[in-house]
Amino acid sequence: MKRKMTLVFHDEDLYTQLKIEAVKRRTTASAIVADAVREWLESREDNELLPTIEAARTEWEEKGGRPWSEAERELEESISHREGLPR
Repeated sequence: MKRKMTLVFHDEDLYTQLKIEAVKRRTTASAIVADAVREWLESREDNELLPTIEAARTEWEEKGGRPWSEAERELEESISHREGLPR
């Protein structure tokens, strides 16, 4: 569904730069604005997740977490041993 919105630029130079960029990209100014808004919303979602990620990282460090590469190597060795393959 298409929705229309009027966007007022109080900065003439910014408006001009947007229009020039649209011509360079062979797209519309509205497509550039839509992409910019999409990216901004996604970055806000990412920022909202940062405290959760940091809490998980802290818990991992406190409980003696180890790098995935180490666990992966042990898993591969275990599989090789079980299947009788050379290490």
